[in-house]
Amino acid sequence: MLTTADFLQYTQWSGIATLVFTVLTVLAFILKWGIRFRLVGTTGFMLVLTSGLFALSLVPLSRTVIPGAGRFSLVYDNGSTQAVIAISPQTTPSALEATLRQAASNLYSYGRLGSRNDNYLTIRARTLLHPEPGVSIPLYLGQIKRSLASREDSEITVEIYPEKFAQLPKPTA
Repeated sequence: MLTTADFLQYTQWSGIATLVFTVLTVLAFILKWGIRFRLVGTTGFMLVLTSGLFALSLVPLSRTVIPGAGRFSLVYDNGSTQAVIAISPQTTPSALEATLRQAASNLYSYGRLGSRNDNYLTIRARTLLHPEPGVSIPLYLGQIKRSLASREDSEITVEIYPEKFAQLPKPTA
């Protein structure tokens, strides 16, 4: 996986290429070459490419890995203070806590907006029960709340609902 240092290196090379195309474009206009307008387009493209690579060199692309966390998929996210993830019905309470912590870390973003009343991101974990064919019932197994203001939140609260785990189907051997 590419790191931010790799993207910084690519930004430097792209920046050099952009400067070369800029010089060629200016030279083409001075000498009235027939490809001067194509060079304007190429220089503009190189500027966009260089700025994109620079942006990727600033933002970390890695995800937090928490030991014991299970797989989850994002079901609902209002882009602000609420999200719902779907997990496997075979999960355990300890795996659920690790999964919720990983989801809270992965879904944190500086761009999330909190309201005046609720400056926390709440992520609820749910699974689906199928009591009979054609019927699905969502079962919420827990939730986590974290601050929207700080990436390193020390006051994360995790709630696991043990009474809901009793409703899960028992695995067959």
